[in-house]
Amino acid sequence: MEIRPIISTLRRHKLTATLLTLQVAFTCAIVCNVAFMIANRVQQVSLPSGLDENVLSVIHSTGIGPDAETNPWAQHEADLAALRAIPGVESVVAVSYALPLNRNEWSSGTCPDKQALDRAMQVMSMHGTGCIDSSIYNGSPGLIPTLGLNLVVGRNFLPDEYVLGQKTPPVAIISQALAHRFYPGQDPLGKEMYNGAKSPIRVIGVVKTLLRPNLHGTGTNYDSIIWPQKPNSPGSDYVMRSAPQNRERILKAAKAALLKVNPSRIINPKYTQTYTQIRAEYFQRDTTMIGLLIASALGLLFVTALGITGLANFWVGQRTRSIGIRRAIGATRGDILRYFQTENFLIVTFGVVLGVLLSIGLNLLLMQHYELPRLPLWYLPVGAGMLWLLGQLAVLAPALRASRVPPVVATRSV
Repeated sequence: MEIRPIISTLRRHKLTATLLTLQVAFTCAIVCNVAFMIANRVQQVSLPSGLDENVLSVIHSTGIGPDAETNPWAQHEADLAALRAIPGVESVVAVSYALPLNRNEWSSGTCPDKQALDRAMQVMSMHGTGCIDSSIYNGSPGLIPTLGLNLVVGRNFLPDEYVLGQKTPPVAIISQALAHRFYPGQDPLGKEMYNGAKSPIRVIGVVKTLLRPNLHGTGTNYDSIIWPQKPNSPGSDYVMRSAPQNRERILKAAKAALLKVNPSRIINPKYTQTYTQIRAEYFQRDTTMIGLLIASALGLLFVTALGITGLANFWVGQRTRSIGIRRAIGATRGDILRYFQTENFLIVTFGVVLGVLLSIGLNLLLMQHYELPRLPLWYLPVGAGMLWLLGQLAVLAPALRASRVPPVVATRSV
């Protein structure tokens, strides 16, 4: 089939062909960028925390009154004993608020060596000194196995290495991401870190993954440190490990057990959650945005397909007699079908070429104003292929209707 007659026909319908081309172009530009935004959001929502989230539940308790202020750790020990006695609880630990994705950030500027600390002190900034703002986690003995953290090298904390309250411990376990940033190509075990304290903190172990309480951006989300530091304030989070199906029951039993040990406390139901709920709550806006983006992309594709189908039906109605003439002089049904498919392919191709340029321009605009990463080039051919397929499917029904026009139509008067 020659392309020239098809192009000649399109030239006689410049307005409708141009409008459909522009519709395809804008659809291509928007859908490619929306798909990229959806992929970014999905990747963010799926970030592993390093914890066995499906077996963990958390309950927050704040003691009130003079007894809670005098000896908080004694109260925490009594609470831990009561929680361990609940049927189904495999282990339980007390932590000082900070947990991955719970938004309770405790961060500290940490330097990989004394020289980096001295540079940071001289310029009164960590920028360009090698020091990093990292999240600090602490908790009672048993924190790492209870959370399900994967200790890839080194050892866990020893009982005599734990300190109380705000004291800086002599040792720490760091995330693998932080180890790579602090000591690239080196063995981190035995290295000494500094966070402004007079004494260095020695690295005794590395966990594979440990996400921060708040996401800070690509490359920094896993900069985490674990200290052997027992919580020594009236408020604490108790993290319980159990079978997934027992978590809701254990949370109810935990509240009753804590109130039985000491009724003088506040247990906020908002912070009595399974870890699955903690993740869902943190990413609630992201999941809502993913749904809205998917709906908008599908809606735009539907409108574009509707436009292609409507225009093809209109043209079939206008060209019924000319189709009959072509059939009368020997054109087969397959020839008519291919004609409309080729015509649609040309329109969509013009739109895709323009849409690719618009996609790049829109991505540059989003990068400038919304800090979106650069659109990978492979999204463009994928988007183009999707629109070509959509166009062929949308034009198929009108094209089949045109191919069924009988040659006798050519003999009818206009």
